[in-house]
Order: sequence, then C-alpha cells, then structure tokens
Amino acid sequence: MNELELKYGCNPNQKPSRIYMEDGKDLPITVLNGKPGYINFLDAFNGWQLVKELKKVTGLPAATSFKHVSPAGAAVGLPLSDVEAKIYWVDDLGELSPLACAYARARGADRMSSFGDFISLSDVCDAYTARIIKREVSDGVIAPGYTEEALAILKEKKNGNYNVIQIDENYVPAEIETKQVYGINFEQGRNELKIDDELLSNLVTENKEIPESAKIDLAIALITLKYTQSNSVCFAKGGQAIGIGAGQQSRIHCTRLAGSKADNWFLRQSPQVMNLPFVDNIRRADRDNTIDLYIGEDYMDVLAEGEWQKFFKEKPAVFTREEKRAWLDQMTDVALGSDAFFPFGDNIERAHKSGVKYIAQPGGSVRDDNVIDTCNKYNMAMCFTGIRLFHH
Repeated sequence: MNELELKYGCNPNQKPSRIYMEDGKDLPITVLNGKPGYINFLDAFNGWQLVKELKKVTGLPAATSFKHVSPAGAAVGLPLSDVEAKIYWVDDLGELSPLACAYARARGADRMSSFGDFISLSDVCDAYTARIIKREVSDGVIAPGYTEEALAILKEKKNGNYNVIQIDENYVPAEIETKQVYGINFEQGRNELKIDDELLSNLVTENKEIPESAKIDLAIALITLKYTQSNSVCFAKGGQAIGIGAGQQSRIHCTRLAGSKADNWFLRQSPQVMNLPFVDNIRRADRDNTIDLYIGEDYMDVLAEGEWQKFFKEKPAVFTREEKRAWLDQMTDVALGSDAFFPFGDNIERAHKSGVKYIAQPGGSVRDDNVIDTCNKYNMAMCFTGIRLFHH
C-alpha cells in the first residue's frame, strides 16, 4: 500500500489529507485496527524513532507517551518499586513484563499531559502492556508487532475503534528528509546522531564522576530531546524522563516547566499524597486532576467545604509549602539534558531545586564560565556534548 487516505489533516477543515511514499514504495506500516488521523501518525512516527533508539542504546524495551508531537514521558523497562507501581496505578496488576514497566513509567511520569496519548513501543506488544493501555484514555499505539492476546485486548478498546498500527522494524528512511511550509520545500539530512558515552566524555566541572546509572538517564534525556519540539529540557531519573519542558522560547522557561513536572512526579510519592483517602470508584482522570490540584497552589479547589466531599472520604490536611520543600529536598541524583546551551547560571539554580546532579548540554555560550561555576557551587557533574538537538 503506497498511500493511506486520512479523514482530515491537523483540523477538520484541512482536506484532503493522506500519508504516502513519494518514491513509490509501500508504506512501512499496517493499520490493524481503527482509523488513525494526521496528528496520530505524526506522534506515532516521532515516538517510534524515539523508542527504537532508546532500545538500541540501552538494550532495554522502551516506551513513550506522545501528545501533540512531543513526548509527555519516555522510559526503559526497569522493574517498578512498590511506590512506583502505586503512583502509576498499576499496583493491582501483579507481575508486569519489562515492556509493560516501560509504558507504566512513560505514562505515569506526567499523567496530566499523557491523557489521550499516542503510544510507541520498541518491542512486540504483550498482554501485560495491552492491559495497562486498555484502561487508560489513549488514541492509539504503534509497535513492531502484537501478540494474539494483546491485539484482542486492544481491539476491545473504544468500542472497537482503538488505533493499532504495526510498523516494519527493518524500515530505513531516506537519508534526506523534506517537508513543505507555505508552498516552499525544505530539505535536510536526517538527524542520525548517535547518543552514546562518547558524547558524555567532555566533563567541564570539578566533579567528573558520572555513574553508569546516571549515564543511562542522561542518554534517555538526550534521546527524548532529539524528538521533542524545541526549545526543550528533560529531567530523568531511574530509567525514565520525569519532567519534559518542550516548545518554550526561553531556556529558563523550559527548565522551570521541566523542573515543576519533575517536582510533581516526586511529590506524588510523598506520604501526604500516597495516603489520600479517595472516595470509592473515583474515575482515574478525576483522581489525577485532584492530585495535581492538591499538590499545587490551587489546593483549595479540592479542599474547600462542599468540594472535598466529592473526592475524599475525609478532608485531607493542606500539604504546606514548607512540607513540600522538605520532601523535595530528598530528591537527589537527577539527570538533566538540554537541547541547546544554557545561556545563564539561573537554569542551574532552578535545576538544583529539583535534585539535579548530572547535566549534559552542548556548551558554547559566552557565559559558559558562569554556568560551570554555578554547577561547581553545587558539586554537579556537567559535560559539554558539543551537539545541538533542535527538532521542529
């Protein structure tokens, strides 16, 4: 099949719409269920590149949760702790496969942003992973294959209309990629940069120690950034992205956004949140929204009289700013990647508040000395990769 007609483009008024191979070859995908749209395919193909590269670099199954052409989360298939299983709402599923652990992490890092995601999986989707996907609000999934049981589970989702795409894992795109904007053709070489340990070898700080676990996290951060709309910054820890700041014009805004998401990820592990007395049968989305409000500045939206009764069996205590800061001070050894250089040390100051200890960025700012000095103040280890990772 050389082309696939779509219902419409980015918006319903943008017709006609299709995906096709300009060289006359067959598309490297098969739609097994549903009818994916234009944005679905943009997310699917960007996400597939990300997880394929994560798998190649780490040797572990990988998953990503995409929304509007940027990842909300990305992870590899490391086992979940009891706390992680609970905050990702999979503690009732028993044993999970490595691929299922990867998706639980990718989906769970930023559940607000992952709502209605498009999923990409590096490996054949198994029943463990399909069961997680089935109960989440999601638009579709792309993977190199599906077990018979997994496909049957996914076909039950959305009244039988859930989008399931199989991609040829051996497909190799052309070296030159093109796109059109305002009737004008753009052409460039594909970004085939390899993310490996060599990129992390130029340590410019006094602290020159980056353990293997942190190197994996830095690789996850950089590969995630490679497929994230720029400007972008990614915080990673324990084999997953925990905060992604994408599409911001200012680098400090990227860092603040990614840092606030990383903070929320860690705050959800606090006893105050883990022990929230939710009413029975609360919907998953309502529970996520309630937690987001509870740990934020608008906590009275869910704690005011007449409101808290909708969500809780009993009224929780306010999670004070001081209590949140004390809990966040326990978050350590976080890795941070940036798709372009940090122009000022304020980015490092913000990163420090979220427990960052390891940093990978291109370097090359006229204020590199200020950025390095700020890292040294906090005994951070920072490497200059010399490589920019813009993606548009």
